[in-house]
Amino acid sequence: MTPNPAPRATSRRQFLASSAAGAAGAAAAIAASPTLGGRPAAPVGSTGPMAETGPVVKTVSKTGAGPVTVGEGEHTYLVDHNWLQLPDRYTWQTTHNIAVDKSGNVYVIHEGNPQKKDHPSIFVFDADGRFIRAFGSQFQGGGHGIEVREEAGEEFLYIAGYLSVKALSKLTLTGDVVWHHRAPMQSGRYAEGENTITQSKWGRRHFNPTNFAFLEADDPGGEALLVADGYGAFCIHRYSRAGEWQSAFGEPGKADGQFNTPHGLWIDRRGGGAPKVAVADRANGRLQWFTLDGEHLMTQGGFLLPANIDTRGDVMLVPDLQARVTLLGADNQVIAQLGEDQPWREQVLADGFKLRSQPEKWRDGRFLHPHDACFDADGNILVAEWVAGGRVSKLSRVDA
Repeated sequence: MTPNPAPRATSRRQFLASSAAGAAGAAAAIAASPTLGGRPAAPVGSTGPMAETGPVVKTVSKTGAGPVTVGEGEHTYLVDHNWLQLPDRYTWQTTHNIAVDKSGNVYVIHEGNPQKKDHPSIFVFDADGRFIRAFGSQFQGGGHGIEVREEAGEEFLYIAGYLSVKALSKLTLTGDVVWHHRAPMQSGRYAEGENTITQSKWGRRHFNPTNFAFLEADDPGGEALLVADGYGAFCIHRYSRAGEWQSAFGEPGKADGQFNTPHGLWIDRRGGGAPKVAVADRANGRLQWFTLDGEHLMTQGGFLLPANIDTRGDVMLVPDLQARVTLLGADNQVIAQLGEDQPWREQVLADGFKLRSQPEKWRDGRFLHPHDACFDADGNILVAEWVAGGRVSKLSRVDA
């Protein structure tokens, strides 16, 4: 049985609906890295049922050199790591996030090289992976989050820029700027001048937004834009659709309602109840759920480094920066862990992340660092990985 598409269609997701010695060094590197964040020794504040001992889905290779699938049953996917066709005049530059519009076009944003200011950071492909256009050179050196959202019959891109960009932008699908906003100084969370500097600065007093979620006009409190400051103040900001700051919730920490790298977020409408804000609290190794006003509802541990969230029907999709992609059912139990392979994960982590720059050593059907993922209209999954040369994989759903 295939999950039904989500009932609303207002964004790219809703449109489409450690070997101890070897891994110890990698674990320390993760903990010290501002762009990764560490995983606690054990899940903190976990109240949900998910655990490392939950269902594991192994990668299966058919005849070795043939097609590779991940998952099983109704959650079986054919893997293609090389389906996007990029012209030679452009280069992949550390893929970060991915979005899909109503026509099935795919938008990929890169962190980008700050020394290549004229190179675009956003590439657009059709549903078959053929290149369409590129733009977004203003995000070079800081491209991060990207979402597609429909408003009054027109689609727009929302971009979160961190590092030297330190801003939020709303664009047309061809790259024209609708608005561009810097740090919300009225929130009282940022250092003096944070809304004017363009240097890369880390810390809780610096604005480094990562991802978006969207509220509808008929949601409690009305239409709004939620922004995770995942590398900065460790909080969730609420904006109007025009980009006007309204409020914020959350703070750094390990307790329920606190964050350590709230890297991704989404509005969880599964189950037919009141919509909830789901947050990928990455370095705490957990997901947290909140009311739309920011009141903590539930914490679920057992993840590694959850990076973002998407939903389709009753299924929740969680790309995990430590080499796997998790699917949760309506009760938040694990129903699949795509690409799960502990020996491979230990290999990925044990070399101090050198493997992310060595594509000749990558393995079909295995992930390195899934940084974002989303469903398309047919229930396929697109995965963008944090690797130096870029990788966006298409997991095409196989009917059971």
